[in-house]
Order: sequence, then structure tokens, then C-alpha cells
Amino acid sequence: MFYTIQTQFSKEGIFVERAILHSDINNCYASIECLYDPSLRGKPIAVGGSVEMRHGIILAKSEQAKRCGVTTGEAIWQARQKCRDLIIVPPHFDSYVLYSGYVQEIYRRYTDAIEPFGLDECWLDVTGSEKLFGSGKTIAEEIRNRVRKELGITVSVGVSFNKVFAKLGSDLKKPDAVTVIPQADFREKIWNLPAGAMLGCGRATVRKLSNFGVHTIGQLAACDRGFLQAVFGKMGLELWKYANGLDDARVKPDGFTPVSKSIGHGTTCVRDLENEYEVWLVMLSLTQEIGRRLYGEKLAATAVQIGIKNSDLFVRQFQAPLPLPTQSAFEIASGAFTLFRNAYRWERKVRSVTVRAINLVPDSAPVQTDLFSDFARHERQQKIDETVLRIRQKYGKNGIFNACLMLEKNMPDYKPDHAVLPGMMYK
Repeated sequence: MFYTIQTQFSKEGIFVERAILHSDINNCYASIECLYDPSLRGKPIAVGGSVEMRHGIILAKSEQAKRCGVTTGEAIWQARQKCRDLIIVPPHFDSYVLYSGYVQEIYRRYTDAIEPFGLDECWLDVTGSEKLFGSGKTIAEEIRNRVRKELGITVSVGVSFNKVFAKLGSDLKKPDAVTVIPQADFREKIWNLPAGAMLGCGRATVRKLSNFGVHTIGQLAACDRGFLQAVFGKMGLELWKYANGLDDARVKPDGFTPVSKSIGHGTTCVRDLENEYEVWLVMLSLTQEIGRRLYGEKLAATAVQIGIKNSDLFVRQFQAPLPLPTQSAFEIASGAFTLFRNAYRWERKVRSVTVRAINLVPDSAPVQTDLFSDFARHERQQKIDETVLRIRQKYGKNGIFNACLMLEKNMPDYKPDHAVLPGMMYK
């Protein structure tokens, strides 16, 4: 364990420029697939979902496929039009999680301040480790070499004085590279880059900025803060800070678990749903995982949100409060289904369903009852769900389940692991 300075001043009050690394596993899924099947190396490959199960999109691609224009998120048939020799391999998420852990073990040799950003990316604060291992750049080079030699995959590492620019650095040069953006001359290095290269500037933000003639990070940095706040709200001020190198967010300590603001689960069905009962089965199945996570994190939902994509690929979202704060999978599914029945018009069949528990509160928070809520029934349902969870913990997730879920649920077996994406601001 290493003492990590997470401010810009040491204990003695001397100014210390932070050394923040952002390490990104290059073409993570595709690279790991090549480890298990060396015959794929050097070929244009893509990790893709099952076309039969209607998850036929590109999840990751190799460097060779990238050169052909294949992009993450596009349909497999579109990718094949760009690259006729494209090899599609199914995802093996257990392997990706395993190798993500191996890479993080290498990071832990240098610091105990490690913040994952998905399976393939991490921020590291190595400020307090520089006296032991050398400069941030030296540590980044060591990490890069160790990952390649010990694991057979590569990483690109950005080194800077804050998280935003470290992330930007790791994106600038790929694969298997280290890029340094020092505080002294960051303006010369990045202000001419497109605004979309910076974390926080997604496609919608870039389009809106472009409408006002703001195309580069430097132009964003020169914007009036009041204008950005009027256009983007609080996030506008954050973007101005990021562009001017004023991001002071800390790297979260290793093992830190952020408090969930919402917990959701969704799926694209193997065929379009034609009636309400089919929708109910999908919602009840989805909320089993939501309930488990709520119990595990000691949270309760006070509202539910649903997302419905119809057969024309049009998506609509609806949300509504729940009668009482709950962790119950059945009560959340019931609230979601009631919302669906009241809000959705059956002009088209349903292609995909998402259920999200929102407005979360601690499960120990006091509850104000009223004359219209059946509190006794609510307590009985909570006890039933607690018992079900204990049985599943002992005998597995299929140890007990609702009898109706034995029927055809129209849900794919394809269930990738989820990755927690921590928020940027941690003071």
C-alpha cells in the first residue's frame, strides 16, 4: 500500500503537481479473444452479439477491423459491408473480467488509488509513488511494458495533472503508447483538438457547441461561463473547468463503491412482444436482478422508470412514483407494468424493455404511511422477497423463482456482466 497525495499540496505545504494516469486496455475484448485463439491475431475481428438473439451489434473490434472503418455499436451487417473478411466472435465476459482483474493487480504494485472506468479503463494517482518508482511517465512506461510482457495484451496510458487530461492523453496515441500532457504547456498540446476529444463532450454536446461556433477545446475554454451555464446548466461550468485544466476531481481509492443513483436492467427480446402478459413476464424477470442489487446495497426505490422500444425502433420512456419505498422485485415489476399499461399504446409491437429503479433512498429511511397504501401487504411482500434472496444465495439464482417465469419469457440467454462507471467528481 502506498500513501497517495490527492491534493496539490504536500503535508509540508509545498506545491505538488499531481501525477494522474489513465490506462486503457487496447481493443480489450478483441485482444483477449486473440489470447485464447492465437489464429485470430493480425486479422480483422470483431466481438459481436448474437444475430439470432437480436443482439447483432459490434461490441469491440481489433486494430485491423478499425482500419476498415468498423465502429463499436454498429450492426454486424453494416460492419461486414465495410470489411468483407471480418471475423465475428461471440463475447466471453468472464474472460474479460478475469483479465481486467489481472491488469489491475499490476496497477496495485504502484498505487492504492485506482478508479475503474468500465472493464478496460482505470485512473491511477501515482503522486505519492514517484519517490519510489520515478516520475509519472516512468511509472506509465513500466506499467505498459509489464502488461505486455506478463499478460500478452497492451495498454495506452495518458499522464497528466488531472483526470480529464489523463483520459485525453490515453486516447491520443494508440496502441501500446504513453502520452504526457504536462501542466506547463497543456494549452499548446490540446487546445487545438476537437471539443469532442474531451471527456464530457458527447455527440449531442458537440453538436450544440458547433451551433455556436465552438469547435475546439481552446474555443470552449475561451467561452463565457455564464453563456455555457445558460446553454448546458451546471455541466456547462464543468466543461469550462475541464477545458481550462481546472479539473480537481480525486481518483477514488481502490475498492471504493459509489452510491447508486439508480439501478436498472434491460433486454432486447428474441422476438417482438405482442401482448401485455408477455411484457409482464419480461419485466418480472428483469426486476429479479434489480431487487437483488437493492438489497445488497441497502437501498430502496421510491419510483420506477421504464424504457420501451417498439418494432420501428422508436424509444419512449415513462416514470412514476411507487406507493412505498421498496426493494421488492415483484413490487417494482408491478409498478413498471402499471406504468406501461397506462402509458403505452399498442400501435406497434414491443422490441425491447428496460426497467429502472430510481429516486433511491436508504432502506433504513423512515416511511410516512397513509390511508391509501396497504402497508401490511407491502411488509409481507418484502419478507417473501428476503426469503427468496436467501434461498438463491444458498442454492443459486435458479434455486427458486416465480412459476410464471418457467414459461417462454422471450428473453435471450445472453447476459453480459455489468460494469460500474463511477462519477467524475469525488472531492
